[in-house]
Amino acid sequence: MKSSTAPLPHYRPKPKWYSRFIPKRIKQRWGLWLNKRIPPNNQVTLTHKSIFILPSGFGLAWFVLICVLYLFGTNYQNNLVIGLSLLLASVLHTCIIYSYKNLAGLTLTSQIPPETHANQNIAFPVSLSSKINKNNSHTSHQQICLNFAEQRHIRLTEVDDSTNATIAFSPQARGQFNPGRIQVSSNFPLGLFRTWSYVDLDINHIIYAEPLNTQVSLTSLDDDNTSEFDHGKLQPGVDDYKGLKTYVEGESLKQVAWKQWAQGRGMLTKEFAQPEGKPVWLSLDDTQGTNIEQKLSKLAWQVNTLSQAQQVFGLALHKHVIEQDSGEAHRKQCQQLIALYAKSTYGGADEN
Repeated sequence: MKSSTAPLPHYRPKPKWYSRFIPKRIKQRWGLWLNKRIPPNNQVTLTHKSIFILPSGFGLAWFVLICVLYLFGTNYQNNLVIGLSLLLASVLHTCIIYSYKNLAGLTLTSQIPPETHANQNIAFPVSLSSKINKNNSHTSHQQICLNFAEQRHIRLTEVDDSTNATIAFSPQARGQFNPGRIQVSSNFPLGLFRTWSYVDLDINHIIYAEPLNTQVSLTSLDDDNTSEFDHGKLQPGVDDYKGLKTYVEGESLKQVAWKQWAQGRGMLTKEFAQPEGKPVWLSLDDTQGTNIEQKLSKLAWQVNTLSQAQQVFGLALHKHVIEQDSGEAHRKQCQQLIALYAKSTYGGADEN
């Protein structure tokens, strides 16, 4: 399995110079047509229905040269020049077939993107595969370029039966994000034709809020609660299973892990834990900040800090509440709620 990872420099995309001259209505109709012809899917195989071919600038110059040589040969009745023009025409025709075969049969599969925060470059992993005949090198896919619209591309010199690549995208704001279609293109073999396709792998990624270093501030949804930082730690109890520990003489035999004892692991007892003190909360209303985005960034940092400390906490964003819990799944759930928190929920006005 080959792997290709492109560098992710800070890059602000610039639209093509000609895009300003294309009416918005035409762009919308083009998008609808693509959705019908190449519908979104997490796995797409390129076929004749989804591959487009047009001559490149070099190909047009090649065609003009063929016409000039043919006219020159027929005018001066020079069979050698006529034969040369026909030879160049056959090369041009053959390149059409090889250009199509270079993309046909290529399968692109989306992978789970890594965790990403706002204002960070995103690397979307994509798996490329094809049914390659190892005894015939002409069946491989070569010089494949991948990029999102108005983004830098990566080039794969060769794609075998399994190749991994990461396609970069410039920084984006928090929230649900769909990078759009991936442009798969190639000028192989001689650059006479440009072959391309627009593939939508149905990528929907949640970009977390950018963490902003701040002091952890735990509060309570009840008026008579305190906001101690130590709240939420685990103390010995009988509520939640915590793990196994070495058996101490005098402990109840009901807590002995007999299954592990039967496996020859020795005498172990089951250890349980329960939250210490009153439930603790991270609250948007009690978070200090000049605007809503700064508050959310501070909450994102606090969620990561409390999760690393294995503390039990809950999250309250106005009417959206996540009950107290701990662990990696709880951290991701809280980060997703912060990332998807919409301005419409607070009337579109910044809060102080």
